[in-house]
Amino acid sequence: MNLFDYMRETAQEKESPLAARIRPRTLDEVVGQQHIIGKDKLLYRAIKADKLSSIIFYGPPGTGKTTLAKVIANTTSARFTQINATVAGKKDMEEVVQKAKDEQGMFGKKTILFIDEIHRFNKGQQDYLLPFVEDGTVILIGATTENPYFEVNSALISRSIIFELKPLSREDVKELICRAVYDPDRGMGAYDAMIDAEAMEFLAELSGGDARHALNAVELGVMTTPRAADGKIHITMEVAQECIQKRVVRYDKTGDNHYDTISAFIKSMRGSDPDAAVYYLARMLYAGEDVKFIARRIMICAAEDVGNADPQALQVAVSASLAAERIGMPESQIILSQAAAYVASAPKSNAACNAIFEANAVVEQTGNLPIPTHLQDAHYKGAAKLGHGLNYKYAHDYPNHYVEQQYLPYELTGREFYRPSGNGYEVKIKEHLKRIRREAREQAAADERNGE
Repeated sequence: MNLFDYMRETAQEKESPLAARIRPRTLDEVVGQQHIIGKDKLLYRAIKADKLSSIIFYGPPGTGKTTLAKVIANTTSARFTQINATVAGKKDMEEVVQKAKDEQGMFGKKTILFIDEIHRFNKGQQDYLLPFVEDGTVILIGATTENPYFEVNSALISRSIIFELKPLSREDVKELICRAVYDPDRGMGAYDAMIDAEAMEFLAELSGGDARHALNAVELGVMTTPRAADGKIHITMEVAQECIQKRVVRYDKTGDNHYDTISAFIKSMRGSDPDAAVYYLARMLYAGEDVKFIARRIMICAAEDVGNADPQALQVAVSASLAAERIGMPESQIILSQAAAYVASAPKSNAACNAIFEANAVVEQTGNLPIPTHLQDAHYKGAAKLGHGLNYKYAHDYPNHYVEQQYLPYELTGREFYRPSGNGYEVKIKEHLKRIRREAREQAAADERNGE
């Protein structure tokens, strides 16, 4: 490193954002993530022993993925190099690999390659790394906010250990805020600032487990708040509210946050919890989810999970979909809330859903079984000569508008697909079907006794 590089790095270290300056340098300074870096955990032991294999850190922003990579950089004897997938290309990787080969060949030194935002690499770029990860030329540390099982090549996944980082707890964030406000070396301690307990609690809560978001708010508060009469900078609740004006909602419409939230929304409606359903609806709307997408999921749930236990649910869901699309936000949130609450509160039955799935399986297994002749179309030319429609019994000519005859293919005689549940309106459906079938059999027996 020449003099200019040293001066640049020194200046950058002093002028970088608070969240970067206060980043832990050792494992003992890391806050949170004890499920993977507790002293009895694999990752802790591997870092301490300097025996890392390729790993991928996966988790939301601000949970410590880059921090852990930097800790490894400070503790390993291996050469550590870092690239960001948002700006790096194949040429950058080729240079890293060549340097790693040189270090390994001349000095027997390993190279750890940290790739931030690794999901940004396309398949070709990820494939390029594979042989060098496999033969140990580089030890890969990847960091991603996206589910690596979706975004990272399966070949790289199979050669790496996945560590999932969780959002920091409120207490973890409060500890970091204290460190940021009062640390004189890397924090804001030199500014002689103080933070009220209420303001700290507020920032910790609204950060949503994202330490960076809370620390940015602290830095903004300290840098923009005038000193009080006592000569100190006071971070009060009022200052905190100004510095963090909107709760961070981690929601990527193409990532697993999207799928997790919509999954929770559907399962809450299915589980008859309207409170949870409306809560997840609010999260999606707050994050800007498409109202048409939400409305489609409500319609599907109305048919799949409510079914004929409350046939009105599908009508409510369809009407809500049309109304929400025509009216738009913000008013459509009221319409979607009504529909979601209705579907969640309705009695549930998946009998109709199971019926089509069972029928699909039978069709797949048996193919096109012959349709009973009396059910076939009798109107086209030549149908009568073939006996199509012959002896068909018109249901409306019989009591209860029902008559027993073979409707299923003969090979499936007696097979049931739709079995109404004992919930909601399906109780009436079940009773109705049972009654008309019983009365039809009784009438047929009476007719037979009378010789008709």
